[in-house]
Amino acid sequence: MPEVRHVASAGDDPLLADYANLTDVALRRRLEPAGGLYIAEGLKVLSRALAAGHRPRSVLALEKELDGVLAAVGGREVVVLAAGPEVIEGITGFDVHRGVLAAMRRPATEDPAALIAGARTVVVLEDIVEHANVGAAFRSAAALGADAVLVTPRCADPLYRRSVKVSMGAVLQVPWARIPWPEGYDLVRGAGLHLAALALAEDAVELDDWAPPERVALLLGTEGRGLSARALAAADTIVRIEMAGGVDSLNVAATSAVALHAIRRRGA
Repeated sequence: MPEVRHVASAGDDPLLADYANLTDVALRRRLEPAGGLYIAEGLKVLSRALAAGHRPRSVLALEKELDGVLAAVGGREVVVLAAGPEVIEGITGFDVHRGVLAAMRRPATEDPAALIAGARTVVVLEDIVEHANVGAAFRSAAALGADAVLVTPRCADPLYRRSVKVSMGAVLQVPWARIPWPEGYDLVRGAGLHLAALALAEDAVELDDWAPPERVALLLGTEGRGLSARALAAADTIVRIEMAGGVDSLNVAATSAVALHAIRRRGA
């Protein structure tokens, strides 16, 4: 059964250290993956994490959210830390308006080769460093039927708090793995997937004219310079989305949604 502890300051419980300075990205990068944790924000995301089989180390919640948290965790043995808004903001460094944070134990990492062995649609994120874009791309992947997401070593952490929040918990339901890069090209092709790069290139095929094969890996690049030259050279096909209104390209997360929708529609 959950154990409720009411706290009035950051020093009242050692478990509160997991929630300190959540806006300090550099600090959280050192603490969370190394410590085997990630932070889930909001009752909906907590519920999705629990449904995915992830285990909480503790939950920090506003007093007014306590009933909802206890209903979500059910009979699990977990410490629930309840506090007022000023106390929580003082610990985390921001106004936790969703009212619930959970320090979750990270699941075991997936083997990328096994993950994509039977996949029909895979999204590959190359060096995307903006956490919100990673989260939004995962949300598109979940909503539009991608089987898995692969991320390169320099890509932002999909389980960073902002990624999880923007994805509305989709990073907890879409299987994903980190892959070596650029060795990952061979891994994807070895699984029988057609590597399609989304990029602005003179020799690119317009998405409206492209007939995607049955099994596809969509390759998406970083927000600034796009895909690396090596990624473009490795692609089986380069695809672009026709623009209007003087706009040269879409945000990378929006691009993922448009391309995934096109693939799903043509496979229907």
